[in-house]
Amino acid sequence: MTPQRVPLLASLVVLLAAACTTTDHDGATSAPSTAPAPSATAASTPSPTAVPTTAPAPTSPAPTTGRPPAASDWRVTYGWAVPTAPARVSHAVRVPVTPAPGEPLPVLVDIRIGDHPSEGWTRVTFAFRGPTPGYQVALVDRVDSDGSGDPIDLPGNAYLSVRFDPAQGHLTSGRISFTAPARAVDLPTLRGWAPAGDFEGHLGFGLGLRTTGTPLPVRLGESTRPDGLHVVSVDVRRG
Repeated sequence: MTPQRVPLLASLVVLLAAACTTTDHDGATSAPSTAPAPSATAASTPSPTAVPTTAPAPTSPAPTTGRPPAASDWRVTYGWAVPTAPARVSHAVRVPVTPAPGEPLPVLVDIRIGDHPSEGWTRVTFAFRGPTPGYQVALVDRVDSDGSGDPIDLPGNAYLSVRFDPAQGHLTSGRISFTAPARAVDLPTLRGWAPAGDFEGHLGFGLGLRTTGTPLPVRLGESTRPDGLHVVSVDVRRG
């Protein structure tokens, strides 16, 4: 080899070595670089200072307009017993409950009847707009109308008087304020119901019962419906 070819061969060796340190296009790993590579954690999780300032701030929950009713809302005010003497539950009601031209007393808006055979009783509920009025139930020989004193015609062979005060079952226009089911009830012990007066803040009803000779125990309770109405419930044993 002549002295003139040595520099040329040395240059070829240097070029080949430099080519071997570049990244291949077939997936082979290139020679390690001296620059620090970013870690996977740093790449997927931004630092706290990198959080955009335009991100929406957490919002507070909207205020509730009233407590939702739950099973615990219902409470017994008179346990299972036979009310041969009147059973009275008192509530202090400041009247008028709404200023004129609104109704001055708690207003009955709904009567419902529900049968619970697996639990052994039938329930009659009276729902009021405004505060819960006082109420009284009693087993009587007959139910008389408030004001006139006329006897109320009821089916069955035993009668339960249910009275509310102060309360009303009419609007300022004079129209009846409540909805109610049919008065005839085809259930084992509850046979029917009827209004028994709406006079000077006293609102009365009668329940017609069928017994086999033994007086039926009743139970009273109170609750609040989702719409805010205050409910008085009268439970009657099915037998």
